[in-house]
Amino acid sequence: MLAELPADRVVPIGPGERPLRVWVTGTFTIDRVAPMVRAALAGAGIAAEVRGAGFDRFSFDLLDPQSPAVAFDPDVTLCVLHDDHFLGIDHTFVDPQELREVIAGRVADVRAAVSAYATRLPGTLVLHTVPLTGSEHRALRAHKRKAALGRVWRELNIALLELAEEHAQVQVLDLEMMQIDRGSRLRDERIYRFASLPWTPSVEALYAAEAARLCIATFGRPAKCLVLDLDNTLWGGVIGDDGPTAIQVGRAYPGNGHRDLQRRVKQLQAQGVLIAVASKNEQQVVREVFDRHPEFVLRWPDIVASAVGWEPKDQMLRSIADELNIGVDSLVFADDSPFECDLVRRSLPDVQVVHLAGNPAAFASRLLEPGFFDVPDATEVDRDRTRMYHAARERQAYSAATESPHDYLHGLGLRLSVRRADDYTLPRLVQLTQRTNQFNLVGSSYTAAEAERMSVSDRHRVYGFEVSDRFGTEGIVGGVWVGCGDDAWTIENMVMSCRVFSRGIERAVLQCVADAATQDGAAYLVGKFRPTGRNRPAARFYPDCGFRPVRTLDTTEVYELPLAPERPALQPVWITVTREM
Repeated sequence: MLAELPADRVVPIGPGERPLRVWVTGTFTIDRVAPMVRAALAGAGIAAEVRGAGFDRFSFDLLDPQSPAVAFDPDVTLCVLHDDHFLGIDHTFVDPQELREVIAGRVADVRAAVSAYATRLPGTLVLHTVPLTGSEHRALRAHKRKAALGRVWRELNIALLELAEEHAQVQVLDLEMMQIDRGSRLRDERIYRFASLPWTPSVEALYAAEAARLCIATFGRPAKCLVLDLDNTLWGGVIGDDGPTAIQVGRAYPGNGHRDLQRRVKQLQAQGVLIAVASKNEQQVVREVFDRHPEFVLRWPDIVASAVGWEPKDQMLRSIADELNIGVDSLVFADDSPFECDLVRRSLPDVQVVHLAGNPAAFASRLLEPGFFDVPDATEVDRDRTRMYHAARERQAYSAATESPHDYLHGLGLRLSVRRADDYTLPRLVQLTQRTNQFNLVGSSYTAAEAERMSVSDRHRVYGFEVSDRFGTEGIVGGVWVGCGDDAWTIENMVMSCRVFSRGIERAVLQCVADAATQDGAAYLVGKFRPTGRNRPAARFYPDCGFRPVRTLDTTEVYELPLAPERPALQPVWITVTREM
């Protein structure tokens, strides 16, 4: 149904935006996989143009510089592989060592194809582990050899998984693990022999859903905050009726289901997901149970925001989003009450709602299954995010205690470090372009490969900047992408986390870039701004820093700043700056 419609008829596209381009290639017929991927992306609100060609085009698409895949210039290339590509369709091997040598050659071919493709295109290349059909095990009589075959096949999948470590733009889905988890039958032998389709429709759908989740994590807006109900959600029972000592959470059923939910939430928190609570309860009682219950995995310091009282849940979610300075579309709400879930769905349609009702043993998997919090990679900043938000609350208290904004800013002891991006900082900078929308000057994001190429290019500079103050470090909070011409440096984009708004950080960073451009002999600094509807806080950045408008290209406004010696200083006096430009 979707195939005949343009992408923007399926999902509306904003001004200056284009559909996500996805190319599907593989070692077998991909005609059923491509539309499944497009439908899954459309269901997540991502307009996508999904293309692919023919049967067994994997090597051609990746190795030929003139292939349709290269001409399409996709944002994502999905490579679907099947076991007979590595085994050979007519193989009769019974010696696992002989099979190991054959597979090693095929893996080397895949590695060469991936390397060639990665040098031509900046988009994300997605591989997957390859499930092995059961008939391969059953064809071996000796159980020792069945075990040896298992070792050989796992070596193959480990080699595929390691390709994600060798290339920044490569992602590998663990399809073998997913298929085991779902219990999906891999192959219908009749259909495989008749139509060269090595996967059953259920496995194709499983792959398409996971591939779409990866695209959403890379090019969409992953959720930032999980808001949890408490009674009959995080624990069994109602604390106001049963009391703190009688709620169900512990090692025995059903309390172990609630405890497992807490364990999974704690894992999310350790990877950068903010955890908040919204509960109709008494604050003192809730705080006591978090602090004192011996079976709790979560503790109160793990919670960055709380709305505990008697207001409607939709109002609680709004207040949590305001407190954390994030949009409500960054929230996931989990509650056992169908009434509360329906209220939030109707009042706040941008909030993802998870109804946790019934058997608590399934709560954790029900929360994790949709992949709301998936990201392409995790960074050091993610692991420290909760502490940063607690420090932000301390800054707010300090601000309220000072007599003026001037005293507040001078008393913070702000320190800014600006330096060239490297292998450690690039993943965080890529993440910032994908997750930051208020101070994102052109509203676009970079893939890992694009950022890496710009960082090593003689004609580009990529800078990251880190902020700290008397309350601790904020980590890497922004990045600048610069094109270096002979007469002018052009700021292609600049992003900055909303956590450090209103402190003059962006002006101090711009001062560093202007100084580096002057030292390089540039006469002008050029800046671009493309309004997206969500980056209004950055609309006045260039004019307020002395840039003058020179032209508009489509929807992109272009500004210019002469780098003459008499240009005014941009750096606020309350910020101490170190730089490695």
